Amino acid sequence: MEISNRKAYHEYFFEQTYIAGMVLAGTEIKSLRAGKASFNDSYCYFHHGELFVKSLHISEYAYGTYTNHQPMQERKLLLTKRELRRLEAKSKEKGYSIIPLRIFLAESGYFKMEIGLGKGKKNYDKRESIKEREMDRDVKRKYGV
Repeated sequence: MEISNRKAYHEYFFEQTYIAGMVLAGTEIKSLRAGKASFNDSYCYFHHGELFVKSLHISEYAYGTYTNHQPMQERKLLLTKRELRRLEAKSKEKGYSIIPLRIFLAESGYFKMEIGLGKGKKNYDKRESIKEREMDRDVKRKYGV
């Protein structure tokens, strides 16, 4: 089970990636198992030394009762203190953002989120990425690699 943020790779260059645990409610887990999540404009930010993800939409569980979660609530991410300090220092530099890349079910049975420390691409960088991708696709088509 994996839900990925494909748009993020088009918008950012990623220098580092981290795997973070997520604090979730029971109905959120059931919705994630059904694949009901969206990364539209989601990002991570620090508040009092803790990392949170904002604008991550996890749909309400269809069979949930009054205990259902709020779809757009902020969710805490779990990393080691060393990783948190390193990320917080880098994210304060100009041009860096922390972007969620994918949510996946780990072997341990817990949902994890891969986050990336990214720097925004300019329009000419995006065009260059598209050209490289199309050239790779043409080579694969021509030579069957």
